[in-house]
Amino acid sequence: MPARQPSKPRARRHTSDARPYHHGDLRRVLIDAALQLAEEGAEVSVREAARRAAVSPGAPFRHFPNRDALMAAAAQEAQRRFRAEIEVALAQAPGTDPLGRFRAFGLAYLRWAMRNPAHFEIISTGRYFAHGSSAELTRDNAELIALTEQMLADAAAQGLLRPADLKSIQIAGRALVYGFARMNLDGHFPRWGVAETEIERMAEAAIDLFISGIAKG
Repeated sequence: MPARQPSKPRARRHTSDARPYHHGDLRRVLIDAALQLAEEGAEVSVREAARRAAVSPGAPFRHFPNRDALMAAAAQEAQRRFRAEIEVALAQAPGTDPLGRFRAFGLAYLRWAMRNPAHFEIISTGRYFAHGSSAELTRDNAELIALTEQMLADAAAQGLLRPADLKSIQIAGRALVYGFARMNLDGHFPRWGVAETEIERMAEAAIDLFISGIAKG
C-alpha cells in the first residue's frame, strides 16, 4: 500500500532507525520499526515491521499476533518516552510551587507532542488501535490525570487559585494542550500567521495566559 502523505512536514525524529534483528531483541526492533513507520506516515503492519527488521514475515507473530498488539506495544513505548519528558520537567520545578509544576507539566506535554507528532498521535487518538484495550495505557493515563488533580488541589489548598471547580480547570487545561498540539500536527498555525520558529513560544504564551486566568491575582 502506498505511504500516506503527512499533512505537514514531520518534526525531526527522535527514535532510532529500525535495526537488523539480533538474537534476543526482535520485540524491541519491531516496536522501533512500527514507530518509524508511523513517523513516516506509512501504513503500519506486522509484516511491514518484519520487513524493516529484516526477518521472515512469520517471525514477529511470536511477539505480536496482530497489528493491534504491535501498536499497543508501540504506544506503550511512546507513552514511556512521554512520561520521561514529564518527569524531567517536574524534577526541575520547585516542589512547593504547585502552579509552577502545573505549568511545567503543560509545557513538557506540548514540547514533546510538537517534537514527536507521530508518537503523540499514537497515544492520543484511536487511529491506530483501541486505547481501552491496553491496561498499561489506561493505568498510565489515570496516573497522569491523578497527578494534575493533585497539583491543582495543592494550589487550591495554598490559596493560589480563583474560586472555581477544579475538575473544570483540569479539563480546560487538558483541552488547551491537546488542542494546541493537534493544531500543530494538522498544520493550522500558518493560517494564523504563526511561523514554524514561533510555535513553541506561542505554546508557552498560551499556557501562561491560562495560568493567569486561574491564578488568584
